[in-house]
Amino acid sequence: MIIVVSPGASQEDIQLIISRIEESGRQAHLSQGTERTIIGVIGTDPPELQDMFETMTHVESVHRVTKPYKLVSREFKAERTIVQLPYGVTVGGNELAVMAGPCSIENEDHIVNTAHAVKAAGANILRGGAFKPRSSPYAFRGLGDEALRFLSTAGKETGMPVITELMSERDLESVCRYADIIQVGARNMQNFMLLDEVGKAKKPVMLKRALSGQIEEWLLAAEYIMAQGNPDVILCERGIRTFETAYRNTFDINAIPLAKELSHLPVIADPSHGTGKRGLVQPVAMAAIAAGADGLMIEVHPNPDHALSDGAQSLTYSEFIKMMRSVSAIATAVERSLSGVKATAAAR
Repeated sequence: MIIVVSPGASQEDIQLIISRIEESGRQAHLSQGTERTIIGVIGTDPPELQDMFETMTHVESVHRVTKPYKLVSREFKAERTIVQLPYGVTVGGNELAVMAGPCSIENEDHIVNTAHAVKAAGANILRGGAFKPRSSPYAFRGLGDEALRFLSTAGKETGMPVITELMSERDLESVCRYADIIQVGARNMQNFMLLDEVGKAKKPVMLKRALSGQIEEWLLAAEYIMAQGNPDVILCERGIRTFETAYRNTFDINAIPLAKELSHLPVIADPSHGTGKRGLVQPVAMAAIAAGADGLMIEVHPNPDHALSDGAQSLTYSEFIKMMRSVSAIATAVERSLSGVKATAAAR
């Protein structure tokens, strides 16, 4: 249920409505936009409850949310969510977010050098894996806390916020200490206990779609995070598993405009995991921006053939520069901006 507050209501009036919601045994989620203040009521919503709220002073109207996900839906919040990050970077605004870096952090020089390279090419968020979920238990699974320290150093040195994947609740404190965005990977999309914990952490979260996750399941997973009081959630389409074996995953371009139609949350595209093939990353990245994605997550490595993980889908520094030029052209065509356009031109 959504309560639209009258424009002239004071903070005291709004708090009175929230108190009434909580007295009824339900949760209240406040969203104050530029034109409207909306209060989401989480819990069962029988007709008599709607009648009670409609009679309250300073309540303009009461509406039922028809979707199973409430806080995530466009019905709850019509204006798009813009996630604010350090160094003035945003995700969800007119400027595209480009998260770039290696799949796995291999040593300090590796992540620092890559950070400088992607920043020069126009990236504005540094990505790097410290804890790696691998299909084989014998594959390289990351450097853990040591990698987090390297990532933080590289981010501070280049002036970029950093994002890394959290796999377990036991590592939450360490990840929150060093990272600016917590990534919840595809394999953990429906790890509901983990989603609850990152929701409580009050740190921006990027939620990747599961390998076989339906759109509604993806949005309900985001609802878990928001229901714990964390409004800064970013969705990430990273390809789904289908019958096709010619590439790693099937990148679902439909998911981008649909998720933005159903939800107010920003949507990032990951063509690296979405294709698993280096040669497909650039064209799929361009298609994703054309389809309305708010940014990209790209794997970049100085020598992909010797990468400890995901080398086949990682771009070299020169390939990343080339991709950024192409993405810049698409961004202009769809009336979005890319902060690295000048940097890209200078790097030619």
